[in-house]
Amino acid sequence: MTTATSTYRLQLHAGFTFADAEAQVPYLASLGVSHLYLSPILQAVPGSAHGYDVLDHTRVATDLGGEPALRSLANAAHEHELGLVVDVVPNHMALVAPESANRPLWQVLKEGRDAATAQWFDIDWKSGGGRLGLPILGGSLAEAVEAGELVLDELDGEPVIRYHEHVFPLAIGTEGGPGADVAEVLQRQHYQLASWRDTDAMLNYRRFFEVDQLIAVRVELPEVFEATHRLLLDLNRDGTIDGFRIDHPDGLADPEGYLQQLRKASRPGTLIWVEKILEGEERLPLSWACDGTTGYDAMFVVQTALVDPAPLATLDRTWRDAGGDPDVAGAVEQAKRHVVRLSLGPEVERLTRRAREALPGQDPERLREAVVELLVAGEVYRAYVRPEERLSALARARIQDAYAVAVASRPDLAPELQLLAQLATAQEDDGVAAVDFAVRLQQTWGPVMAKGIEDTTFYRWHRLTALNEVGGEPGVVDHASAEPMHAWAVNQQEHWPRGMTTLSTHDTKRSEDVRARILAVAGDEKSWADCSAVFHAAADEAGVDRATAHLLWQTLVGAGFIETERLHGYLLKAVREAKQLTAWIDGDQAYEQRVLALADRAVEPGPMRSAVERALAAGSDAVRATTLSAKLLQLCLPGVPDTYQGCEVVDLSLVDPDNRRPVDYGVRTQRLARLDEGYPAEDLDDEKLLLTSRVLRLRKANPAVFGEGAAYEPVQSDSEHLLGFVRARPASWVASALRIGRQARVVALATRAPFRLAAGGGWGEAKLALPPGDWRDELTSRSFTGGEIPCAAVLSAMPVAVLVQS
Repeated sequence: MTTATSTYRLQLHAGFTFADAEAQVPYLASLGVSHLYLSPILQAVPGSAHGYDVLDHTRVATDLGGEPALRSLANAAHEHELGLVVDVVPNHMALVAPESANRPLWQVLKEGRDAATAQWFDIDWKSGGGRLGLPILGGSLAEAVEAGELVLDELDGEPVIRYHEHVFPLAIGTEGGPGADVAEVLQRQHYQLASWRDTDAMLNYRRFFEVDQLIAVRVELPEVFEATHRLLLDLNRDGTIDGFRIDHPDGLADPEGYLQQLRKASRPGTLIWVEKILEGEERLPLSWACDGTTGYDAMFVVQTALVDPAPLATLDRTWRDAGGDPDVAGAVEQAKRHVVRLSLGPEVERLTRRAREALPGQDPERLREAVVELLVAGEVYRAYVRPEERLSALARARIQDAYAVAVASRPDLAPELQLLAQLATAQEDDGVAAVDFAVRLQQTWGPVMAKGIEDTTFYRWHRLTALNEVGGEPGVVDHASAEPMHAWAVNQQEHWPRGMTTLSTHDTKRSEDVRARILAVAGDEKSWADCSAVFHAAADEAGVDRATAHLLWQTLVGAGFIETERLHGYLLKAVREAKQLTAWIDGDQAYEQRVLALADRAVEPGPMRSAVERALAAGSDAVRATTLSAKLLQLCLPGVPDTYQGCEVVDLSLVDPDNRRPVDYGVRTQRLARLDEGYPAEDLDDEKLLLTSRVLRLRKANPAVFGEGAAYEPVQSDSEHLLGFVRARPASWVASALRIGRQARVVALATRAPFRLAAGGGWGEAKLALPPGDWRDELTSRSFTGGEIPCAAVLSAMPVAVLVQS
């Protein structure tokens, strides 16, 4: 099995299939990756652009080429000494029209709680009176019947009811005779149709976040796990698949138990990574049977290390001028309350029902208010309570922290909150309702965090948008430094040496290079103030709020003057996700058009465009330094670096679907070939490709320098602008490695706060302490001798260096 030294993420869909991926195997092998990392491969909704809406766990997606094409890709990868990692979606399945496409769910719709697959889905049957609530109608049921939109029909010889593209089965013996009344027939079914506006009251199944079209699967049950993972595990055991990436484990009833089950069922040595969002200094539980996270924690510490805190006063002042409040914590609380109230009503109601069952003597409305407070107070995605095990100190602390925050917000609800906190730590002998509450509270904290912070706050709070990222902390600029990165790296090397590190994913709000450009310009206080002033004035004239204008100019700094379709699509998504002046449903179209008109003016010749161009020109060197420094740190930190498709060169993509645009691999292949032939890098694209390929190849050739047991030690310097560390083989390997000519140590050097560095006259007399020995820079081929050496001598040609012991 191939040693994991790096991965390369590929987004598969009908326009980029297994065959298309196979065509790029030679290039990716030359780039230096060890594993291809594929988006979900099982049969999803036809035409799905992402694959997370799985319909059939028994088939490899026909859109992608089916199982033969997957095996062909795997064979080609293995011939080039590349492994194959696939994305697994254990939390949910698609509930879409035509409903017959999801056969396990179709069986439940037809037979109700007696269906053989009824236990597959997380349905609160008691709430629905024994029926599955489906709020999918455009109006009320009576209106749909009167309009003739519900029609009795047949599908493959079986009686059904059709509603436009939707189709629903009829329970045996309920279809009635000729001329049967549709309304009466519906009353006899195991499901209940209702208006989409009645979702809070009618929807009684757990969803993925607030997406009604994704119904939760109870993978914690052994029979459901086996049925939904059989094909993937067969492909793993026969050597086709070498690893798994687990999507949204926090949505599961028992993530730890799931991972234990998966590890036990997988081929020995199988890689398992989890898409786990860690908040602040939170660490992945050591009891989880996996190789680490997918790397958002690494992205956070890299960003924290590179952001310059010096311009804080200017960032605060311009954000206040935009009408913003520098207090991000207050913005987060408001946003979480918003989504709990307006988007997660069914989840609140279900928790309230469980609380009422467990606490029958309490006032129902006060319990509901207390549930809301406890949801808003959660500061992590999960508390790690496992009802079948003794409560851990960590789980107890998480619940107590949430309780304290909730009581501080609503002291009048202290009695109810104390009771709910006790329920949240329920053990198996505390009763079914209490245990269900404990599990579901954790399953709901994740959606509240994700929707409240990532999908609301990050579209409202624009002080420095480069920090508004998944797993990020926008307020970190107040105390940014390299120390959190070093502390994280030591912990990562000790506990999760194979955990992923990343800078861009299919879920990031901005690509790594968009964020780097914004961070670089943020170091230039004059340009930041000028852009803010020009765009705020234009917003006033256009009838657009200044906060949105603040987002607009940072977007143009980060992504450039992109095509109208891309810019419009992004801005519409941003203002709708903000949920303040418009929304996805019942939005303000007039306001949206004013925003788009302002954007159109901003890209045309005039004061707004000129301000952005001046900022980018003044910060061009800082952009180069920040772009390359971020990539270097990600590639060299402890863990397994992932490159998101196309990001081996500069990629100026925004949030999906913008980051799923086609990648021109032909151009990348040609660029890499020229660099390998010895031609000098012509631009930042070449420099980033040079850096990526050289480090990935170095990692693949010398896995012990970066892998399990390797050393990590910060490089000492008298300049705050020098950021570096040493990676080394375990001590017992060093002597033998030197004897056979293999590298024993690598020093990674990066530049932080480059604009302020240049404004202060550059490196000057600053020095760094290079470990003893002879060293060669993989990027420039220049040689150095260890000891106290000038920073300028090492970083004069490029703002980063990869020094290898020679």
